[in-house]
Amino acid sequence: MAAPDGGLITQTNEQYYTGDDYGSYRYISITELINNFLMIHAGDGKLISSVNRNEIIFHAKRAMQEFSYDTLKSIKSQELTIPNNLTVAIPQDYVNYVKASWTDALGVKHVIYPTRLTGSPTEVPVQDGQGIPTQDISGNNLEGTSITEEKWKAADMKKITGGYDENFSDAAINDFSKHRLGVGQRFGLNPETTQINGFFTINEREGKFAFSSDLVDKVIILEYISDGLAYTTDMKVPKLAEEAFYAYIIYAIISGRANQPEYIVQRLKKEKRAKLRNTKLRISNIKLEEISQVFRNKSKIIKH
Repeated sequence: MAAPDGGLITQTNEQYYTGDDYGSYRYISITELINNFLMIHAGDGKLISSVNRNEIIFHAKRAMQEFSYDTLKSIKSQELTIPNNLTVAIPQDYVNYVKASWTDALGVKHVIYPTRLTGSPTEVPVQDGQGIPTQDISGNNLEGTSITEEKWKAADMKKITGGYDENFSDAAINDFSKHRLGVGQRFGLNPETTQINGFFTINEREGKFAFSSDLVDKVIILEYISDGLAYTTDMKVPKLAEEAFYAYIIYAIISGRANQPEYIVQRLKKEKRAKLRNTKLRISNIKLEEISQVFRNKSKIIKH
C-alpha cells in the first residue's frame, strides 16, 4: 500500500515510512541533539551548571567526526561516469577511499585498484631554459601542466596489461573459448598489472581521482569514508548512538575545566567508553545467516 504523495502511510494504528521519512526517522539531527543536551544535562543542580552553546556545538562536531571513523556508518558511495578528461572530483567530505569499481552490462562491480606505475605531482612549476622555476611579481612559482599525467592519459593500457580481450569483461560470460589462445602461453606476468579493470590515482594537486584511459565513459561506484561534517543538513546522529554522544560531550566539557575532582573525570571517561562500546555493538550489522551463506559458497561444512 502506497501513499499518494509517497510519504507517511497510516493504516489502523500502525505507521509506515517510505522514502525520506524512512531515512530520517532512524536519526536525530545534530541541532535537536544539542537542544536535548542543554535541557537534560545542563542547568542548576546538574553536573554542568552552565555552558556556552558554541562549546557544545564544537564538541558535538568533534564527536561526529571521531565516531564516523570507527563507529557510525560513515562509508558513502557515489555513482559517477568517467568523462573524457579521465578525472572526477574528490567529494567534499572525503577522508579516505574504501573502494572504486566499474559496473558492467549486468551491473556487477569490478574493482579498480590504485597503481604504483605512475603518480600525480603536488607541484608543477614552470621552468626557464636553465631549469630554474619561474615566478610571478608576487614571488610565487608559476604552475604549468603535468607532462606525466598527460602521458598516462594517452597510454594504451594493452601495453601494460598484456592485451586482454576487451569483450571478456561481463560477469555472465562463461565462454572460455574467448581466451583459449592464452591458456598455457602466458608466463611471468605481474598480477598487479595483468588485469582489465583499469587503474586509478589520486591527484592531490587538483583534488581529483584520475583513472586510466581504458575506463573512459565507464560507470563507476566510488566508496569513501566521510567525516560527516560536510553539509549542515547531512549532520544526523543515529538514535542508537545518541547516549554515546551525550557521554562524549559531558566528558569533553568537564575534563577541560579547571578544579574538577579527578574521580568525577575518571568516572565520566569510563562511562564514555562503555556507551561507545554499546553503540558499536548496536550498530554493527553482522548477520549469522549471511556469514553462513558465504562459508557455504566456499565449500565449508557449516551446521546451521
